[in-house]
Amino acid sequence: MAVKIRLRRMGSKKNPFYRIIVADSRAPRDGRFIEELGYYNPLTEDKTVKVDAEKVQKWILNGAKPTATVDRLFKTNNVYSHQAEEVKEEKEEVEKAEEA
Repeated sequence: MAVKIRLRRMGSKKNPFYRIIVADSRAPRDGRFIEELGYYNPLTEDKTVKVDAEKVQKWILNGAKPTATVDRLFKTNNVYSHQAEEVKEEKEEVEKAEEA
């Protein structure tokens, strides 16, 4: 099963609001999803993005691929930088455990 991290459109006509979700790639845009990771509101003065970075990291490590738009949102909001730091810390802990 191919899993994607993508946007789900919410809100009313001409008033979009998006939730960042994890879903099977075959599921419809606003259909069934596995887990909600955060939201994106493009209509606020400075576009609001709220994401649970730990959940994003978990899903990416499990093989989920973000879409181009979600990837851009994560890069501009430094979601990946938090992940890189946490992955480095985990690798260091594993290496120390193997050495001992």
